[in-house]
Amino acid sequence: MLTDIIIEDDRWREVAFNALAETAAQATLAHLGMAADLFEIAVLACDDARIAELNADFRDKDKATNVLSWPSEERGVAVDGDVPALPEQGFPGMLEELGDIAISYDTCAREAAEAGKTIAEHVTHLMVHGTLHLLGYDHVRDKDATLMEGLETIILGKMGLADPYEIN
Repeated sequence: MLTDIIIEDDRWREVAFNALAETAAQATLAHLGMAADLFEIAVLACDDARIAELNADFRDKDKATNVLSWPSEERGVAVDGDVPALPEQGFPGMLEELGDIAISYDTCAREAAEAGKTIAEHVTHLMVHGTLHLLGYDHVRDKDATLMEGLETIILGKMGLADPYEIN
């Protein structure tokens, strides 16, 4: 398994979170040509209270958010729009840790409802998004955002999901 999941909020079980998270993370790595069986991602499936605490502790933002990610090492690029170098397997027989993702049920469910999507669709998008962050992709600068959002759209399209950035 690529994902090592801790479910703190039982509502995640109702949407088959483990399968959604694993499928999204695997699809992301597969699209980038990475062998998922060589890597590991720790995922915390929590609620707004917990993610707000994490957001305050790590980003000095005292509010809930949908997803947070912490890469195991800095993989970002210096030049806006450059493609990050992908991590390689570490020691033989050991999984290379890509980092951690936390995702909030409350915010995900609210955003999905507001967008007229299922929570499964939105969670899949957020897991692809978080996995890309672990690999050094970002959306702060314009060209980086275009690259990351384009990848998300392609990966989700391969999974049979609509472009999350398309405005209806």
